[in-house]
Amino acid sequence: MDSSEDKEGKKMIKKILVGLSGTPYTSVAIERAVKLAKQFEAEVTGVTIVDLKRLAKIGLIRKGALHAAKEAAEKRVQVTREGIEEVIGKFEASCNAEGIKYRVKREDRKDPFDLMISLARYHDIMIFGLRSIFEYDIAFEDPHDTLARLIATGVRPIVAVSDKFRPIQKVIIAYSGSMESAKTMKRFVQLRLWPDARLKIVNFQRLEEKARQLLYDASEYCRTHGFHVEHDWNPGSPKDFLLPMATSWQADMIVLGNSARHLLVKRVIGETALHIIRNADRPLFLCQ
Repeated sequence: MDSSEDKEGKKMIKKILVGLSGTPYTSVAIERAVKLAKQFEAEVTGVTIVDLKRLAKIGLIRKGALHAAKEAAEKRVQVTREGIEEVIGKFEASCNAEGIKYRVKREDRKDPFDLMISLARYHDIMIFGLRSIFEYDIAFEDPHDTLARLIATGVRPIVAVSDKFRPIQKVIIAYSGSMESAKTMKRFVQLRLWPDARLKIVNFQRLEEKARQLLYDASEYCRTHGFHVEHDWNPGSPKDFLLPMATSWQADMIVLGNSARHLLVKRVIGETALHIIRNADRPLFLCQ
């Protein structure tokens, strides 16, 4: 890629949102956000959300135990506050070490979703943990489907990181031929987050002829954007075979859009996408 193309690519990402939480995924999310910010000369917003009122709530107690219950609640709040400040400190230190412009948003609220949707409107990409976005004892309706809920409400694209950092050198793209999966593939390719990565496009159509045509067209599209591409076809269910294929090929990331007509979560997230989000052991690029 020549210098003019490089400058044009750097315009794509200018604001990155990263969730700062108390999970094992946080340090990886911070590292990923900082590396992308340095690559694209972007700024990063770190956001942490905790429901301190709920943490401080005492609830039902036995007679004579009020004092002990109050002390326990105060201790929970104190430990949580200390954890938040520790994570923010790590985030600020990482940004400062690389000369990254950043800001921090500390929020005390019960449900983070309205805020995350609002912030997503003004950020180019969001980076969260694969299993949990915020872990400070926030009670979700279903914590395993946090990412799915965000995608369903329009937060995209999301990079969901695993608990160990890995360079993104091999990326597997699940492509069904649906408009949704095509949009996701195109978004990943156009952003050029990892322009040197090798791509493998996989398709699970039952009819081989149709699958081969879809794979050929998708591969040609990615090649025109300068990527090295290979492809593979499996007539089985992507729910059963996508993760094993990613493991076998040693993919560092899975690009996942919606490939199903039958939709489960808020009628936006398909069954396969939901299964992969719940069970993946490597980073995901999510964009419906």
